[in-house]
Amino acid sequence: MLETRPVGAQWRVGDVELEMFARGPADEAETVLLLHDLDYLNRVDYPFIEALASNRRRVLAPWHPGFGGSSLPNDCDSIDDLAYVYLDLLRQIGPAHVVGFGFGGWIAAEIAVRCTHDITSLVLVDALGIKVGDRTAADIKDIFVLSPQELIELSWHDAGRGRDTMPLPTANGRFDEDELTMLLSNRRTAALVGWKPFMHNPKLRARLSRIDRPTLVVWGASDGIVSPGYGRAYADSIPGARFASIAGAGHYPYLEQPTAFVNLVETFLTG
Repeated sequence: MLETRPVGAQWRVGDVELEMFARGPADEAETVLLLHDLDYLNRVDYPFIEALASNRRRVLAPWHPGFGGSSLPNDCDSIDDLAYVYLDLLRQIGPAHVVGFGFGGWIAAEIAVRCTHDITSLVLVDALGIKVGDRTAADIKDIFVLSPQELIELSWHDAGRGRDTMPLPTANGRFDEDELTMLLSNRRTAALVGWKPFMHNPKLRARLSRIDRPTLVVWGASDGIVSPGYGRAYADSIPGARFASIAGAGHYPYLEQPTAFVNLVETFLTG
């Protein structure tokens, strides 16, 4: 069972109040901005975060607007809006390494095609957001219609471990009412800003050529939500991007194979 959700500090960005979690030194350190995926309670005690922060880095992990304890202004209803919130945040904290996971990877890509002035490097992990196949191809599995069991089997290499750890919004007794409400609210916001009707921007892939920062694209070899082939297409669309696959991991390689994930990212950041 996951621990009760910790409460982060409030961080003002324009008219948005972001709930922000931090790990590592506050001064004279590189900053890593982590943009989370959909179905995880935001925490800073995951092993991969501890490892990234241990090497003189400040790791910042905000809840996206409308997720967790972050506010969602009435006129904030698209990925485009979220990207501009983070561009404003980067003006405050930059320069920073931006690491985006899944849905957060989509946001990270949308940020980088607009402006990279405050981005040191970019890491996209099993990211959503682009269209690869023809209009009839389901490049991204529709998580909103999958059953919890189907979602776990598609997103985890080790489905048994996924069942033990994945915080799905189901009445299984593992979460209290506040946590269940938050998880459902997170999904509602994700549908509002991202499901149009699929979790991608048909114009994004062509715009990825604008990214002019070192980029690493990391993929779980067993990801059934967005395939490794989709990830290679992502990397091929970004000038100079490197693609790396992690064996024994699905959509969440940073949780299933944290050591392999950190080794890849550390080599990239220090190289």
